[in-house]
Amino acid sequence: MKTDASTAIERPASFRWMQLVMGIVCMAMIANLQYGWTLFVNPLAEAHGWTKASIQVAFTIFILTETWLVPVEGWAVDKWGPRPVVLFGGLLCAIGWVMNSYASTLAVLYIAAAISGIGAGAVYGTCVGQSLKWFPDRRGLAAGLTAAGFGAGSAATIIPISNMIESRGYQDTFLYFGIGQGAIVILLALLMARPPQTASKTAKKKVNPNVLQTTADYKPSQMVRTPVFWVMYTMFVLVAAGGLMATAQMGPIAKDFEIDGVKFNIMGMILPALTFALAIDRVLNGLTRPFFGWVSDQIGREKTMFIAFALESVGIIALYYFGRDPIMFVILTGLVFFAWGEIYSLFPATTADTFGTRNAAGNAGLMYTAKGTASIFVPISSIITAMTGSWEAVFFVGCGMNAVAAVMAWWVLRPMRKRFIEEASGTVSATDEDKALSASAGTATAARLVN
Repeated sequence: MKTDASTAIERPASFRWMQLVMGIVCMAMIANLQYGWTLFVNPLAEAHGWTKASIQVAFTIFILTETWLVPVEGWAVDKWGPRPVVLFGGLLCAIGWVMNSYASTLAVLYIAAAISGIGAGAVYGTCVGQSLKWFPDRRGLAAGLTAAGFGAGSAATIIPISNMIESRGYQDTFLYFGIGQGAIVILLALLMARPPQTASKTAKKKVNPNVLQTTADYKPSQMVRTPVFWVMYTMFVLVAAGGLMATAQMGPIAKDFEIDGVKFNIMGMILPALTFALAIDRVLNGLTRPFFGWVSDQIGREKTMFIAFALESVGIIALYYFGRDPIMFVILTGLVFFAWGEIYSLFPATTADTFGTRNAAGNAGLMYTAKGTASIFVPISSIITAMTGSWEAVFFVGCGMNAVAAVMAWWVLRPMRKRFIEEASGTVSATDEDKALSASAGTATAARLVN
């Protein structure tokens, strides 16, 4: 019986683009689990009398289970291919939202968050890993397009979800959207295939010289023993934390800024300021991923990171000072989302560039756990705001985190990664996976492997 890898070599060149499109659609189907969550916070609080901080614990559980199990799911993809992992993930996503519709206690809400988080992580990790493997020559763009499905996937449904919550309640919204989204993911999972090694080697020859790529392949266990991994991980946490606080807290922020009741007339359609902002934010949060991914394919990863992270730092502090004006709120939240969402294309691409293609899904999944680490700041931000009575501290912390990450990208990561790739590529064979890493970048022997 032929495997996915053996049959894929017989496919036409357009086949990898078909795989990319299917991954994008799957990502769009799980996007609302994160980006639509803010619309459910206030209805849940009003219906059950729960505090917003306790409700946001469910969001943290979702992010933690979505991210921390992705390395395991990525390992499964590297070993068995994408089909079983995505099918499993789509089923769990549907179950999680159906449980949300019936949740009458916080315990059930938390369990549902864990189930849907595991499912979303399986889909996310697989689709991103697949894009990195199918497109080593356009890694930033491919990862960006795939991540765009997750970032902008909720743009088309954010208004229907908001309207359905208003007309039929949040319970029916959880139920019907959960079943529909899960079903589409399950169907597409049956059509997915893994790329052959020969296709990856051919595509690598087309890589832009501004993009440094290793010729070695590292396992996750080897990757975590390199300083360059932990520098990237720290940067990921810094940038993701500020973005997640804005993503999950946009509803409460709009209410505290007293603009949640302001309405806009958009081509005859009356929309609340928050709903209008969220719709635009989702589009920009999606567009930024392929845009900055493509830019990084042209000018390099670190230079792109510096530009994007610096822009995010400015956007966050500007939102605090000028966001109380409804128009400025819409504009500045769009800027914040645009300058934040690119981390989900830049870091996976940089990880695969640095540690190789063969274990790209597992390695990118391990890097993705930084999002879970960053999610800890979401309930903390609510607590800080409750204690101080203002969002000031939260905004200043978010601004500072992004500024630090921008500096690290150019003055720390760039020279460290260059040295690591140059030394590793000269000493590591792409087939010597089973060798142990004895030293790494940042030391005198960055990638010397021993038998």
